[in-house]
Amino acid sequence: MKEMFKIKGTFPYIIALFLNAFTDLGHKIIIQNTVFKIYDNQEQIILTAILNALILLPFIMVFTPAGFLSDKFPKNKVMTFAAFLAVILTLAITASYYMGWFEVAFGFTFLLAMQSAIYSPAKYGYIKELVGNKFISAGNAAVQAVTTVAILSGIVVYTLMFENILGAFESADDILKQVAPLGWLLVLGSLLELYFISRLPNRQRVPSEKKFYISRYLSGYYLRKNMKTITRKRSIVDAIFGLSIFWGVSQVALSIFGAYAKNGLGITNTIYVQGVLALTAIGIILGSIAAARFSKFYINMGLVPFSAVGMTLSLLFIPMLGHIEPIVFLFFVFGISAGMFIVPLNSFIQKHAPGVHLGTILAGNNFIQNIFMVTFLMLTTFFAYEGLNAAGLFYVIAGLSGIMAIYMLRKHQLIFAWFMCEFFLSLRYKLVYVNGRKVPPSGAVLLLGNHVSWIDWMIVQFGIDRRTIFMMDRDIYNWPIAHSFFKWGDAIPVSPKAAKDAFRTAKERLKHNALITLFPEGTINRGTTLQKFQRGYEMVARGSDGMIVPFYISGMWGSRLSRSPKKFVEKRAWIRRTVTIVYGDPMPMSTTAEELQKAVQQLKDNYDAQ
Repeated sequence: MKEMFKIKGTFPYIIALFLNAFTDLGHKIIIQNTVFKIYDNQEQIILTAILNALILLPFIMVFTPAGFLSDKFPKNKVMTFAAFLAVILTLAITASYYMGWFEVAFGFTFLLAMQSAIYSPAKYGYIKELVGNKFISAGNAAVQAVTTVAILSGIVVYTLMFENILGAFESADDILKQVAPLGWLLVLGSLLELYFISRLPNRQRVPSEKKFYISRYLSGYYLRKNMKTITRKRSIVDAIFGLSIFWGVSQVALSIFGAYAKNGLGITNTIYVQGVLALTAIGIILGSIAAARFSKFYINMGLVPFSAVGMTLSLLFIPMLGHIEPIVFLFFVFGISAGMFIVPLNSFIQKHAPGVHLGTILAGNNFIQNIFMVTFLMLTTFFAYEGLNAAGLFYVIAGLSGIMAIYMLRKHQLIFAWFMCEFFLSLRYKLVYVNGRKVPPSGAVLLLGNHVSWIDWMIVQFGIDRRTIFMMDRDIYNWPIAHSFFKWGDAIPVSPKAAKDAFRTAKERLKHNALITLFPEGTINRGTTLQKFQRGYEMVARGSDGMIVPFYISGMWGSRLSRSPKKFVEKRAWIRRTVTIVYGDPMPMSTTAEELQKAVQQLKDNYDAQ
């Protein structure tokens, strides 16, 4: 991630995003705290839901124009225009505070959200333009973390100032007049945001020839066309719907917690209520960092079902507890899970969306998410009107989150299994990968190297952006507990009697551009020197298109999972062990076993000499 911040424009971009979220949230906090002070029970839930709906509706209404602007014009110019609008709106909002016009200030929430809706596709589309695919997960993690820090800062700053300024009051208008000086903080934030946005470089090299016709927009033609663009890739649709359900559930949780805290827990100070939400924001930051950590080499979609389960369990247990302390912890866990959920899904959409339609797809992502959020808030309003309390609503959204978790688990079950392997291995081993990008991102590849332990087949692939098919001994392949997992991962069993069949299968997989891993030593090495490489892989490589990539594993010999002599096996099993996997330069498929062994030996010698 340090390398990413060396890219020109990264710091102004990150600071501008912080100021954007900080300012947008500031107005919402002021209005939301005013509602909290004046209203109770179902009325409070309904007004809070309406407030959130006003923030969401613009993202639905300007879906097509926002996507068009982001694809047509340089994204930094679109952001500059939106930031200028924010300056004008915050000045108008500040005036409404001083006049004590609560309804007008409430309505300005809609206009400020309209500005954000225009801003959003350009803001997120600019990540890929600024840092490229190499840092796309790190970029999304940084954006999510900084945005969350801004939300956390906004909650803390505006709530504390709100409570400190506020004295005795009789109405909502009276509250706004007292806290009106906070409006100048909104204006200052929007002015600074405009300054930093103006410093961003233009990354759109080729101007777009797109044109916008208002008649087609009003007739719904653009909406139908853009929805077709979004739905071309099922994987992108799944990611968008996953995010949409998450944001819908989150909106309801945030809307009902104030009422739950006030009527269920007896809390009346907004500092405590907003403090719990602030801790959730801290959890999102940590979850985003964790997502970046597990997505250093590829977008780790295994995080998605894992974090969905975490969110579901958190929401399920919140209404079961009658004290604020354990509820605070559950919101913190919810935040961590949310961060690990959002980052890989957003990164996946940005990476796999065609560049020419990126703005449209990101705007469509906002469109669908906000339809879900508004729908969920409308249902919340309806259930609250019918008398369902906040605790009951928590159970409802926990059920919806559970359905999402089950779907994501079924959708990403294989990569989830790999993530769980990586997670547990990371507790015991520090895995260091060197030159993983030397493995071609596509095409037929044979990944060949030394064999030191029982888990080499796992650790060798965590540093590359492709899943690999393994060739392994049939006896190991048929282990009762692991057989389903090996079959699930398309492993190819090898035995002396059926070796030719296994090689034929592997050769066929290479024709379909597979990445196949095998260990030419033939068995786990009991010493520190390479055993003679067997020639079996040559039967697979012969006549196949593609490349051979050698690798060398260092650090596993002497571990409890190796076949090292007992006197060399580690005695202090609790110490985290560093294991390094070094990938070499690609070699032709015609490489002989002797040439391959020399290449792996060279990797060993070069690494050991460091």
